[in-house]
Amino acid sequence: MTEEMQQGLIRISDDVVATIAGLAALETPGVAAMSGGISEGLAKRLSGRNAQKGVSVEVGQVEAAIDLRIVIQYGIPIQDVGLRLQENVREAVQNMTGLRVVEVNIKVEGVAFKDETEIEETQRVK
Repeated sequence: MTEEMQQGLIRISDDVVATIAGLAALETPGVAAMSGGISEGLAKRLSGRNAQKGVSVEVGQVEAAIDLRIVIQYGIPIQDVGLRLQENVREAVQNMTGLRVVEVNIKVEGVAFKDETEIEETQRVK
């Protein structure tokens, strides 16, 4: 900083950045869900951190790197969803934290299909 008097240090937790990135990812069209490994899924259930499922971050003083594991909706071009996802996550994290996002890495771990029986059940009159 070039200010004469420094006010103090602001440190943003990795969990905060992971939550922002996870929520931005889920709002991206074409992303069906976040994907967590077995051990991560158990840890998140025990700690109550479901908004961070499938998100790993590395946060420094001025920069952040983000890794996302997602399940994509069938029928939507993966490349298009990936580019939109990188843009949405980068913008959300930068706007909310002021950190410069140096990379958003995406690993597509699955494809979600609409279940035909689920569609039929929603159309039934009860």
